[in-house]
Amino acid sequence: MAASDQQDAGRHGTTPLVFDEVRWVVQIRHSLQEDGAGGDDDDDNGIPVSVFNVPKQLRVHKPEAYTPQFIALGPYHHWRPELYEMERYKLAAARRAQRRLCAGLKLEGLVQQFARLERKVRAHYHRYLDFSGETLAWTMVVDGAFLLEFLQIYAADEGDGRALRRVSSRMAHLVDFAGRKSAHNLILRDMLMLENQVPLFLLRKILEPQCASADEAAGLLARMVTGLMKELCPFKMMDSFPAVDVGKHAHLLEVLYHILLPKPADDSTAEADANGNFHDDGYDIEEQAADGGGAEEQQKPAAGGCEYVKQLFLAVWGIVSGLNNKAGPMRYVTKPIEFAIKAPWKMLAVVPGVGSFMSAGDGSANPRDPSSSAGYLTRPPLIEEIMIPSVSELVNAGVKFLPTTGDLSTVAFDAKAATFSLPVVTLDCNTEVVLRNLVAYEAAAASGPLVLARYTELMNGIIDTDEDVALLRRRGVVLNRMKSDGEAAKLWNGMTRSVRLTKVAPMDRAVEEANRYYNSRWRVKAKRFMRKYVFSSWQVLTFLAAVLMLLLTTLQAFCSVYTCSRWFGAVTIAKAG
Repeated sequence: MAASDQQDAGRHGTTPLVFDEVRWVVQIRHSLQEDGAGGDDDDDNGIPVSVFNVPKQLRVHKPEAYTPQFIALGPYHHWRPELYEMERYKLAAARRAQRRLCAGLKLEGLVQQFARLERKVRAHYHRYLDFSGETLAWTMVVDGAFLLEFLQIYAADEGDGRALRRVSSRMAHLVDFAGRKSAHNLILRDMLMLENQVPLFLLRKILEPQCASADEAAGLLARMVTGLMKELCPFKMMDSFPAVDVGKHAHLLEVLYHILLPKPADDSTAEADANGNFHDDGYDIEEQAADGGGAEEQQKPAAGGCEYVKQLFLAVWGIVSGLNNKAGPMRYVTKPIEFAIKAPWKMLAVVPGVGSFMSAGDGSANPRDPSSSAGYLTRPPLIEEIMIPSVSELVNAGVKFLPTTGDLSTVAFDAKAATFSLPVVTLDCNTEVVLRNLVAYEAAAASGPLVLARYTELMNGIIDTDEDVALLRRRGVVLNRMKSDGEAAKLWNGMTRSVRLTKVAPMDRAVEEANRYYNSRWRVKAKRFMRKYVFSSWQVLTFLAAVLMLLLTTLQAFCSVYTCSRWFGAVTIAKAG
């Protein structure tokens, strides 16, 4: 039976799942026996999980952005057959690392040291690792040796010529100092994937036997990581690149995320609203109903003649209904009045075109329309688009976009100067993979507001077409190194799909002020009025034209039978000359 199951799995192209019960029992018994026995990793409770599975809701839209395509680093994708061709390069890097160790040391010593840290290594990973302790240790040593050999070129970029070693002929087509080779960019993208991370403390332990002291190894690793972050950071125009403390972060993706994350202010993050009540903008918000809850109760009815007449009748009815008593004689008076008031509106509502016209002026606001300002900012931002006009619409309304040299905290809108400040972002072949995995990591690990996810929502909201990218590129906000502006416009789509929604105070404030400025422009108001009351009322105009044609046809038929001159007068045509 088991053999037939394996044959069926082989025919479907999947790896058969073989569960070894004896091995599982041995692992459990061994783990429980070691618990409390002491050692280098006796307590792993203080180590937070940092390597997560990418949510299926994110992976389904672009799986190749989250799955390694060239090299497997770490245990998650180690057994994928299509990535085995890189194993020989990793083994070659491990042999070269062994030759650089201090006299008398071998990689087996590092393997034994990593085996003693097995529980600490496993604590970094969310998924259960079906590896023995020795297999996991060898995997980390070999992958770490390759990773360090690849990172050495970025230490050279930081001005440390001593760290630069000659690249072997086998690695010449993979490691490119100028970053022009396709394999080099493939490795860069795979290195920053969430499921392809190696703990940084293991890299430091591999470097220590190759350096004179532990401090020298830590400094060398910090220079390597800093050079890599400068290469992959989307905001390359930052005034001062922050210092990287490798000891405070678990892996490379976490380092890049904390570089991009705005630093919190020393004072309280709570802000006072219009009523003087303090609230924290960094909280998770559950998505409300599409009708906006009780926002309709706060909205004023739209100005219109029929609406004022309707309000007058309703006011009269309110006064009369106050005198109504179900048990008194007034019910015989109020019933006919109620029928007389409501009957005309019910009859008009069934006339084609009039019903839609009446519904357009009843004061109900479109929850997706930024003009419906009553309460829309109190709702969470939409998952795919945020409520903000596109770049083209803002530019036509007089808004100017200004590039800033900073992180995400520089996003702001100045209503007096009509300027929208955005950090300079560089778009290349690696940007999409880096941003998508950063958003996935933030959704899994961040406990506060999802700042990076909100930024991608902002960019997705203001960029709709390639013309929007072209406008930002001319203003210096976007440095586009992709093939076309159309590819850059598609880059932002779907990054934050199915990610929980939060609010971020600086970006919320910028969006609110931009919407308020845009909605206050007379050109926008005139366009919206024409679209709502002219272009949307074609049914009413068609109905009125049909009625007019019917009346004229009836008049023509009547005048063809009877003489209409006695009502309209005789028409005399004078002859010329």
